[in-house]
Amino acid sequence: MDDDRFHIRITVEPSDIDEQDHVNNIVYLRWVQEVAIAHWRAAAPAAAQESLFWVVVRHEIDYKRPAYLGDEILAFTWVGNATRRTFERHTELVRAADRRVLARALTLWCPMDVKTGKPTDVTDEVRFLFSTPGPTDQQSRA
Repeated sequence: MDDDRFHIRITVEPSDIDEQDHVNNIVYLRWVQEVAIAHWRAAAPAAAQESLFWVVVRHEIDYKRPAYLGDEILAFTWVGNATRRTFERHTELVRAADRRVLARALTLWCPMDVKTGKPTDVTDEVRFLFSTPGPTDQQSRA
């Protein structure tokens, strides 16, 4: 599945390390957000980037194993189902050296209108790029 997932490389920095000498849990969450933003900037049409921004509605994260100073991390992300105003995004953080999964996350994002600051609908193009059709999505289009 790696080839159809967007990803970025991250190097664990000294500021990522906590008192237990591994990456602090909140840093994993920051990486989840960073890869989502990078994917949006890389794939979204310019007009959408100018008219929309996204806010997190919910994060679910499962921590599997620690990362350490100097580790190279692959942050993979891919889209999931969407309703009218919530879009699923999956993330997997993997240590590059051994391909071990460090954490998995599911985040719900809501599109917001830049001008009003309120939740908004997205174009069909954005919906196609940033969601996969599922039962909930099909119902919301009806």
